[in-house]
Amino acid sequence: MADRVVRGKILDNAGNVLAETKVKEDGTETRVYPYKNMFAHVVGYDTKGKSGLESNANFHLLTSNANFMEQFIHELREEKNIGDNVITTLDMTLQEAAYHALGNYKGAVVITEVTTGKILAMVSKPDFNPNTIGEDWGEIANSTDSLLLNRATQGAYAPGSIFKLVTTLEYIRENADYNNFSHNCEGEIEHEGTVIHCAKNRKHGEEDLATALANSCNTAFTNIGLSLHISNLQKTAKGLLFNSKLPGQFPYSQSKFQLANEDASYEVMMTAIGQGKTLVSPYHMVLIASAVGNGGLLMEPYLVDQVVSYTGASVEKNMPKKYAELMSSEEAAVLKDYMLKVAESGTASALKSEKYTIAGKTGTAEYSSNKEKAHSWFMGFTNPDNPDLAISIVVESADNSGMSAVTVAKKILNAYY
Repeated sequence: MADRVVRGKILDNAGNVLAETKVKEDGTETRVYPYKNMFAHVVGYDTKGKSGLESNANFHLLTSNANFMEQFIHELREEKNIGDNVITTLDMTLQEAAYHALGNYKGAVVITEVTTGKILAMVSKPDFNPNTIGEDWGEIANSTDSLLLNRATQGAYAPGSIFKLVTTLEYIRENADYNNFSHNCEGEIEHEGTVIHCAKNRKHGEEDLATALANSCNTAFTNIGLSLHISNLQKTAKGLLFNSKLPGQFPYSQSKFQLANEDASYEVMMTAIGQGKTLVSPYHMVLIASAVGNGGLLMEPYLVDQVVSYTGASVEKNMPKKYAELMSSEEAAVLKDYMLKVAESGTASALKSEKYTIAGKTGTAEYSSNKEKAHSWFMGFTNPDNPDLAISIVVESADNSGMSAVTVAKKILNAYY
């Protein structure tokens, strides 16, 4: 179709052009990306193959719904028709804030609208300039930094303490008296030769379930993990889309939950606190955050709001759709209250603001055998009484840098609100 149609534009939700084809007088076409690297992974490229929306929306971009007579005349003259424009759900303010907040760190940010599933921002770093991808291809292909990998959807990371939300949900399901949970944290716990410490060996003292989550207490969640029925935990993880297909129209890494009944207590303890063999993507975690914020109901995520002809006539309009109930509304309400405490008095208290309220969970995920290297996580949703944004962030190798996913979240949310 490219020999008969000039490729249409890709725009954000306010009409800013993210990709367009410039045609010179001699008919030479050049695909132009005005914001360069900022939308690199989500919008993608149309040179040396296709990626991102350039791939997903290829049919629409190379289909013309221009006026019939106009198309007829162009064909008589052997001229190209103008392809349809794809208007995305992407929000410039959020995308720009996320891009700059992540800075030069490797990692990813995904932001959705809780009640609709609209994907408002998707940033992955390191990135590339889609305007020069042809000439840069050799350098990009040989880079050890996986520049073309969309870490937001294709990244596979140990979740660290954000997985404690899953452990908490299973504990609630197995224990009707979960409000009576009590644990005395002394900074470390030993079981069958395995010793697990709280961060910086901090002694949290007496905790209930809410404060254990707010403090991200490893000793409490190690005990909780050892008390759970593994087969039930497997079902809960499956219900939260682990080892499952994820909704969406783009390549992604399937999250893995691999704990089995026959695994040693060491594996159970590590899995309960988000280490072990569990792997997740930022995209998957924003879906879970969104479901908690939306009373347990996950809306189907989408990137294309509508397709219009180049003159603006509507061709196709996407509407919010329900995807699945990941948990009951009662369970979601409990998790929401606990996640609020994380930001009010726990590990994400740096996010307290007069402009917005946030419910969330932090995580630090060790990924090297010497336990000196860690990724920083944050997931959550804003304004829980009237849910607004769901957000998931991972910052790679944030251990000794002073940077954290909470810092990135604060920069984004301050810019937006």
